[in-house]
Formats: sequence, structure tokens, C-alpha cells
Amino acid sequence: MKKYQVYALIALAILLYWFVVPAVLTHDVNYLAKQGKADKIPPIAYKVWDYYMKGRYVSPNTPPEALDKNKNPILKKMIEYNAEIGVASAPIWYVALEAPNYPKDAFPEGIPVYYHFDGFSGDVHEMNTINHFIGMDPMERGAPYLRMIAPYVLVLLAFAYVLFILYDWKWLNLIMWIAVALPLIFLGFYAYWLYWFGHHMHDWGAFKIKPFMPTVFGDGKVAQFTTHSYPTIGFWLLLAISLFTLLAIISKNNYLKQKEA
Repeated sequence: MKKYQVYALIALAILLYWFVVPAVLTHDVNYLAKQGKADKIPPIAYKVWDYYMKGRYVSPNTPPEALDKNKNPILKKMIEYNAEIGVASAPIWYVALEAPNYPKDAFPEGIPVYYHFDGFSGDVHEMNTINHFIGMDPMERGAPYLRMIAPYVLVLLAFAYVLFILYDWKWLNLIMWIAVALPLIFLGFYAYWLYWFGHHMHDWGAFKIKPFMPTVFGDGKVAQFTTHSYPTIGFWLLLAISLFTLLAIISKNNYLKQKEA
């Protein structure tokens, strides 16, 4: 194998394992569960969801009956007990919110919510409750179409990697730059929707605040709440994909130049 093929295979493996497989095989699980259509969830989705959710954050509000002995959530039981179901792909960014009415022993790091390409996980319901308190829309209002098409875009990107590895078509290099830019693409959409939420406040809030820009990275303050916004494992995986893809592009360009010489 040539160098660029090795680099591209590593990037493809990370993309498939952490993003494509869980996003595609558990697609719409959350929606079907909420709509009472759990019978339409394919059997493989239960297995994939359970596998990827091992070791993930479990809300204190999750019924103990919905967890196994190692405190890992089990999809069938989560649906049975009407527990909050998050998406299974790698979480890319998280926001934790500390509020006076949430005890430290139950929420030692605040109320965490994790952002994924295809949805959310964590204490989404609790976060929406607090957002409503200050007149902010629920999180589900953010990027609905982007979250809906994310699994399909990831599949197309994975297919582009396969073509890049197998063929010497120069235009494939241009497509690979999308993978290089994935961390910036995510941050761009994330920052935009934070701005949108902060500048579309409603009068229903019990606590009125002026339009504001929520903190994208670092610690911030909203009314009497303290916020923390930081990257998590998925973002570092995106950086790895970006790096290996960049190396693959450079290596392939050198290979093609030598081939044409």
C-alpha cells in the first residue's frame, strides 16, 4: 500500500467506527421511541446503541431499572421506562450548566448536554427546562435539517474516502478537503446556532435577559447560571481525521507528481 492509502484508511476507520456506523444504524431511534413506535426500531439498532452507550454519561434522572449492573443504559429498558435517550455517535462538544437549584451531589459538574452531528445526549430535558425559564427555545430547534441529513452526509464522505483510496482522480482531493475542515465546519455551525438561540429570546421566560452570545469555548455566565463549554472526545477524533486526511492529500499529490514525471 502507498502512504496516502494508509493515511486515508486510518481516517476512514475513525470516521466509520465513531460516527458513520452508530449514526446510520441507530438513525431515528430517539424519534421512534418518543412517538411510541419502538416496534419499528430494527433489532440491530438495539445492539449498536447499547454497545456505543457503554461508559457514557448517565443522567441522575434515569430510572435505575433502565440500567445494567455496570450502570450502562439499555435501549429496550430506556424506552420501557420512558427515560431520556441520546444519540449513539461520538459526542463532539459539551455544555455544562451550574444552577443554584441543582444540588452538587447529584450534578457535580453541572447539568451536561453533549452535541453530536446527528443529535444530542445528556440532560437535554433539564437543559430545555432552564432554557424555557430564561425565554430560550428548546435545543431541538437548533439545526433540525442538518441533524436529519448528517448520517447520509457521513456515508457519502466515507464513500469518497473509498474512491480516494482506489482511484487517482485529482478531483477527489478537493472533496477530501471537506474532511480536513470537519472540526471547523462543526464549530461554525455550533457558534451560529448558539448566536441564534441567544438572539431569539421569548417573552414567556420568567427571568428576562437581553439578547446575548452564549459562550462557545470556556466558562461563561447567564443570569444566575454558570456555563462551561468545551470539546469532548468526538472533537479530538475529528482533529485526528483532519490530520490524517491532510497527510493523505499531501502524500497523494507527491505520488501523482512522481507518477507523471
